[in-house]
Amino acid sequence: MKDVGASTAGRAGSRMRGRRAAILAGYARKPLVLLWQYVAGHPVAHALVLVAIVAAVGCALASQYALRNLVDALPGGRAHPEVVLEAFLSIVALLIADGLFWRLAGWLSVRTFVAVTGDVRRQLFGYVAGHSPAYFSNIQPGTLASRISAAANAIYTTENTVAWKALPSFLTMLGAIGILGCISVRMAMALVLVSGCMAGFLFWRASKGSAKQQQFASLAASVDGELVDVIGNMSTVKMFVGVQYESVRFGSILDQEMTSRQISLRYLEKLRLVHSVATLLLSAGLLAWVIWLWTRGQATTGDVVLVSSLGFAILHGARDLAGALVDTTQHVARLADAASALLVMREMDQPAGMRALELRDANIDFENVTFAYPGRRPVLDHFSVHIDAGQRVGLVGPSGAGKSTVLALLQRAFDPPRGSGAVCISGQRLCDVSLASLHEAIGVVPQEISLFNRSLFDNLRYGRPDATEDDVLRACEFANCLDVVRSLPEGLQTMVGERGSRLSGGQRQRIAIARAFLKNAPILLLDEATSALDSESEALVQVGLDALMKGRTVVAIAHRLSTLQNFDRIVIIQHGRLVDDGAPLELAGRPGIYRDVLLSGER
Repeated sequence: MKDVGASTAGRAGSRMRGRRAAILAGYARKPLVLLWQYVAGHPVAHALVLVAIVAAVGCALASQYALRNLVDALPGGRAHPEVVLEAFLSIVALLIADGLFWRLAGWLSVRTFVAVTGDVRRQLFGYVAGHSPAYFSNIQPGTLASRISAAANAIYTTENTVAWKALPSFLTMLGAIGILGCISVRMAMALVLVSGCMAGFLFWRASKGSAKQQQFASLAASVDGELVDVIGNMSTVKMFVGVQYESVRFGSILDQEMTSRQISLRYLEKLRLVHSVATLLLSAGLLAWVIWLWTRGQATTGDVVLVSSLGFAILHGARDLAGALVDTTQHVARLADAASALLVMREMDQPAGMRALELRDANIDFENVTFAYPGRRPVLDHFSVHIDAGQRVGLVGPSGAGKSTVLALLQRAFDPPRGSGAVCISGQRLCDVSLASLHEAIGVVPQEISLFNRSLFDNLRYGRPDATEDDVLRACEFANCLDVVRSLPEGLQTMVGERGSRLSGGQRQRIAIARAFLKNAPILLLDEATSALDSESEALVQVGLDALMKGRTVVAIAHRLSTLQNFDRIVIIQHGRLVDDGAPLELAGRPGIYRDVLLSGER
């Protein structure tokens, strides 16, 4: 039994996670605000990177001014060599400082920007993991994984683009214009006007193309999803000789993505071409202006060098800034696509601070429940049943009667619509208690066992991470699967393969039973746990199930009625309604679905 302090800490953690999830969901259509939240999560580190970049740009600009002093000192340098030496040393010192500050900024950014990508992946994964099963059934797992990575990469690339292209260019422009203002106010004002208009025009046109960038990002995620889907089902592809078909199908999807990417990149290249032409014309005009001032005696040779170098720095800075902003809009579009797909409102999100389920006993109630999946007819129709704590209840009925839906609602994979009944445990509506506490109270042994590509030890104690090796082996003994552990080359440390592919169906089933033993939940759900097994494997699994069910409230769906003969009750469901209920012997003695199936000899 968990102590009160742990329970309180768990509720506090749940409230905090709930608040973070609500905040994240609000950024689904606000990619720039989302980006800022992650940057603001490391304020000191980002501030240090900013200071280092500002210092580096300042040294670069100061070195150009020092170059101007050197040029002006050269005519009289032979008579006063100390002036030339002083200007020379100033340039060297500034260049060294410039390089050191850039390296410092780069060193600091490594830790900072990578930490941000970790935050992005952690939080987006946590948010996606909180979605209902319906969300995962409507989207490919590969697409989700691709979009989480795309969001992290977009933020990382945006930070790098801003830090190494946009920000230095912007600071260079500001500093250079300030220095030029000391020489010619009119020249400085003209450059401000021209550079500002150029950058603004390019950014405006780039933002007009964000839809193209977002469409490409969406198609790229779809390609990743298709790859994962096909590779994950490669055995089926081979079985049905579908390699050629899948190659053609994937090729058509890839063609759409490539076409979208080409459209996106060509749009950006058009903008860069416009800027290149404008920069060429403005550079030539600025150089002519400076030379004209020199011919009139209004500028020294050093001024000509300084104005020329600063003018080129401003114009090239405007080009780089505009290019960086164009690239940034592309990355932000990818972030927007990922955020809009991942941060959709959760269908069953729970308010922060929901109380935990209190298991006074483990009885179960379905109270007049009507439920339908989206766009389909009702699966359950005013379904009501009461199950006492410690009872073993089997669910029987034709395919589509609603048996699996009963188990899904018990796990709160879905909620009945408001006003359509309630599902309760220990007299508490499931929609009023926290999901974590509900799932802690329920153990499940499904028909299709899902195992991670990790060690058998990690898979067994997945529901109880603090379990020791002795605890795990004891659970295996109760589940009648110690022989499975001993037959593996590395015992508990054996890697079980993708979805447990290195184990047989019967072995996976017994591992699932041992996992449920270790979790030790008071309520047990069995979803046709032996229907896919041969008779020998079924007998071994049934021994483990019999031991597992002792002292628990059990709700089971069984394909073979023989597995329900020792249950306390059988509930017959047809068309979403409870049509019969009683002990196995009682139902076998009166007309109905249960007796019909028994008489037909189906087991």
